[in-house]
Parts: sequence; structure tokens; C-alpha cells
Amino acid sequence: SSITIKKNNALLTQLPFNNKQAFKDAERGFIAPLPNNGIIKNNQGEIIWNLSEFNFINKAKRTPPTVNPSLWRQSKLIIKGGLYKVTAHIYQVRAADLSNITFIEGPNGIVIVDPLISTETAQAALNLYFQHRPKKPIVAVIYTHSHVDHFGGVRGVISAQDVKDGKIKIVAPKGFLKSAISENVIAGNVMSRRASYMYGNLLTTSPTGQVGAGLGPTTSIGTISLLAPTVSIDKNFQTLTLAGLKFIFYLAPDSEAPAEMFFYIPKYKALCTAEDATHTLHNTYSLRGTKIRDPLLWSKYLNEVLYLWGDKAQVLFAPHHWPVWGQADIVKHLRLQRDLYRYIHDQTLRLANEGFTKTQIAEMIQLPKSLAQHWSNRGYYGTMNHNVKATYVKYLGWFNGNPATLHELPPVAASKRYVEYMGGADAILQKARKDYAAGHYRWVAQVLNHVVFADPNNQAARNLEADALEQLGYQAESGPWRNFYLTGAKELREGVKRFKTPATASPDILRAIDLDLLFDYLAVRLNADKAADKKIVLNLEFSDPRQEYILELDNGTLHHIQGVQAKNADATIQLKRETLNQILLKKITLQQAIASGAIKISGNAMKFIQLFSLLDKFDFWFNIVTPNVK
Repeated sequence: SSITIKKNNALLTQLPFNNKQAFKDAERGFIAPLPNNGIIKNNQGEIIWNLSEFNFINKAKRTPPTVNPSLWRQSKLIIKGGLYKVTAHIYQVRAADLSNITFIEGPNGIVIVDPLISTETAQAALNLYFQHRPKKPIVAVIYTHSHVDHFGGVRGVISAQDVKDGKIKIVAPKGFLKSAISENVIAGNVMSRRASYMYGNLLTTSPTGQVGAGLGPTTSIGTISLLAPTVSIDKNFQTLTLAGLKFIFYLAPDSEAPAEMFFYIPKYKALCTAEDATHTLHNTYSLRGTKIRDPLLWSKYLNEVLYLWGDKAQVLFAPHHWPVWGQADIVKHLRLQRDLYRYIHDQTLRLANEGFTKTQIAEMIQLPKSLAQHWSNRGYYGTMNHNVKATYVKYLGWFNGNPATLHELPPVAASKRYVEYMGGADAILQKARKDYAAGHYRWVAQVLNHVVFADPNNQAARNLEADALEQLGYQAESGPWRNFYLTGAKELREGVKRFKTPATASPDILRAIDLDLLFDYLAVRLNADKAADKKIVLNLEFSDPRQEYILELDNGTLHHIQGVQAKNADATIQLKRETLNQILLKKITLQQAIASGAIKISGNAMKFIQLFSLLDKFDFWFNIVTPNVK
């Protein structure tokens, strides 16, 4: 719309577009492009990564009117793919996935940092690196933090046998395994569904569709793997010698991830700050759904690292975007990022203490020009708006203190009454069309959401809401906001379309889960309505590894205790852990495992079978922009 064009064009005079330093930095050290035009396939010949889909960005002579020019600038930077020399003995492959993979060369071998999401993309990156650098042995892998784009491709670069034999160390921050697994399992289904919106996986790549995610192009859809760490970093300034190099580690838990760490290599004067100081305002809350992160701790970590190594480091690199070179520029970058997160925290709490609510505060807080004019502080991934709301919720929860909002009607029931009070759907649509023409897109989307939830079959309302969401997407500076808006518009017009989905609960993830967490996951799947009047007590005896558990179903809840066996159990079940894994991965059925003898049951076998029948199967493709009704 003309209003969107005007709003986007205004940014051209508000931001320093003449500053081209980021483009010089993003191109510095370029060695070779990704092979096969950036297309990577799995063993079945299926494309799991295709950077060439973003070629239209480089071909365009000017910013399309359908893309925020600041986001377009960022998109041009994040699709610069290939092998890059960071500094002597440090190399990165970029844009082969959402994240970067880094290769650090020491006297005695290679240390790999953060091996991407998929084994296929990680292996392609390793092959590209070895085409241009000496083929030294890989002696260590470092996971900087517990998000899947920093460990999922590990089996593409090393083998489990080499880890088992002690040839390769895997180094990770304290709490890594629990954090990595719980995020992908307990709430994994809903997170993955929302991630399909956040990363634009359901959109076509085009000026009217997906143009990147701000943090990287998008997510690969290959094989997710996990190898457990062999070395845990448990305290600050813990040192390790890897490949003949001294690494000094610094823990940053509950910043960008529950388990996260930085490291410094004195010999190379190289500092890695994981995802706490990249070239974007990051998420203190991710729209796919995560535990809320702590911007106060985040700023404190950057402040301490600034004083620890700011006067020494000559290069700062991260598992996203491009490095920062030179001591003065590193200090400037760390200070501005530090101040960014501190500002979000302190100003949110200042206004909260003055009685304002999260929605009000999110509209009130604006970064000072000194922070907002720095390109690396722009909201390409996180935004001030949703980070402020998250900070409020972290301290004060969802309730805003107004009792009128304490026990609101659920969306469908409330929407029907809203529509009735407003004079009916036709009257609302008539008013909404005028507001759309006036450019009040946020209000049009908000009010028509009620019409759609009152009557999901009202296609006129769906289409007009989609039009409003589309304009909001075209204006968004944040990649995830754009992708959410445009995906919502697509599903309003077309309905939910089922595509191939990433398997975050992969075999490696499942095998890495300890039984305690696994039983917690089964308890989350328990359908309490079906189980309400059921009582089941089971003894489980696992071999390989040897562990005993009691499972007790009562009052619609499922409990477990390790090392306890009930005298009055309905049944005792003997099995291997791998057998349970195979059932949960749907490789075999419960009945097949019993029939084959892989599961031996003494007592009432039907009680064991009944328990599994009470577990819900989560459907990935639940409705988001229309009512999700059981």
C-alpha cells in the first residue's frame, strides 16, 4: 500500500544507510562460495538447504517496496555464504545454515565450534573447509550453547566412535545437555510449529515472502543429531588446552540460552561471545516460545568480558553474522550491545514501577539515538517491543494488575460477544475496510481476529485480516515478525497446509534424554480426562543401563520414582532402554515389542498397554490464526 511505502521510505532518512562498513566486514576474508550454488541435499537426494533461493536479493537493483529497507540491508549481509578467513588460523563457513560453523587451527589439530543444525549442512561446510585448508585431525568440538543450530550437525563432522575412543573431546557449558534436550522435548511440538512461522519455512522466498530471519537466512531441514559433551565447563575462567591452544572459558547462563559460554584464545587474541553480541538486537524472548531470558544478566556478562578482554582482543567472532576486527571497534561493539540489553531491563522496570503495563511500556520505550543508530542494535531478530513485554512478564507475570483482565473469556467465546457488541460481522467489516484504507493495519488485524474467531468460515474477514497482516509484514524490520505476519496471512487465505517438518525429537535427542526427563515428557502427554478414573502401578526394570522405576497413575496424573519398586504393582516390566526408544520413535509398536520378547511382563500386561493408550499424540499442524478446537 502507499502507506507502507511511505513508512518504509521514511527509514531511508532516519538510519545511516551511507555507512557501508558492515558490507566490507561481511566480505572480508572471502575464500570460496558454497558449492552447488548453495544447494545441499540429504542421502535421499532431497534438498535440505538452498541458499540460491535468496539470489533475488542480490539481483535486485533497489529495495522492493514490500520489504523494510533496514531488514533488506540485513538480508543482503546474511546471505553472503561460503568459506571466510577470520584471522590467521580461524575460519568460518557462513550461510550454509541459520548459524556459522567455525574452524580453529591449532598446532595439534582443529577445533570445530557450533556445527550447525543438520548433519548434511555441517558435512558440506567441513568439505568446503578441507578443500582450501590442510586436512589436520579434528580433536575437539565446542558447543557454545544449548540451541539446536549449534549442535544438531555434529555427526556430520565427527563420529561417535572417535568421541568414545577419546580421540575427540566435546566441550560444552554446565547444564548443556539438560537444556538442549528439555527445549526440544517437553514443549517441542508447539515450539516447532511456531518456529515454522518464525523462520518463514512455509513461505516462498521472494520480495513478498521470506527474505531471511535476521539472524541468518533460515533453518535447514536435514538430520538433527547430538553427541553428549565429554568435558563440562563448570566455572568461570576454566582453561583447557585443545589442539595445542589455550582456551579460557566464561559462563553466561540464562542470557541468550539457559546454558551458554564465551571463550578467549590468548595466542590468537580472539574472543567468541556466542550469541550475546551479534549484529542484531537478539531475543530476550523468542516468538517460537522459550523460557524468558534475563537482559540484566546478559548486560552484566558483556560488561565483565569487556573489562576482561576488551583491551586484549583483536578479533571478536560469533556463531552468527560476521566478525568485528580491531581492539577499538570490539570495545565499541561490546559497549553498545551491553548498553542495549541494560536499557531494555532498566527502563522496563522503571515504567513498571510507575504502574504501566507491559503493552503500554512496549509502546513507550524507544532507544536513544546513540543506541538506535548503531546497525548491530537494530531489531532484525528480537525487537524492543516484544523484549520489553518479556522483561515485564519475567518479573511480574502475565497479569497486569487490573482485575478486569484476571479471568477473561477464552478467545472464541469472547470474540463472539465482541462481534455481537460491535453490531455484527458485516458492520465490523465495513468499518475495518475504512481503517485499512487509512493504514490502521494493527487495529484491523486486531479487530478482525475477533470476527475470524467468532466465525472461522467468514472468508471475507479472513482475507481482509490477511491483507492487514501482509502490510504489517512488509513494514517489519524484524525477520521473525515479517515471517509471522506473512505466514499468518497465508494461512488465513489458504488454510493450514501440511509440509515436511523438522524432527527435533530425533533419535540422538531421544537417546540422550535421561529416564527422569523422559517420564516427565510422557506425563505431559497423559490425557487427564481419559485417565481420570484409572489407577495403574507399574514396576519397570531396565537393563542397559540398569535402572529401576515405579510408575504410578492416579487422579489423572503420572508419577515416577527411581530406585523404588512397589510390592502391590499391577505388573513388572523388564526391557532395555533402546526398546522404549524404538517404540517412541515409532520404529516398532508396543505390541510388537511384547510379542518379540523385547518386553517381558509379569502380572497384568493390559495395565501396561492401557497406560500407553492414555497418551496423546501431538499434531504438529494445529491452527494458529484460526480457532484451535478439540
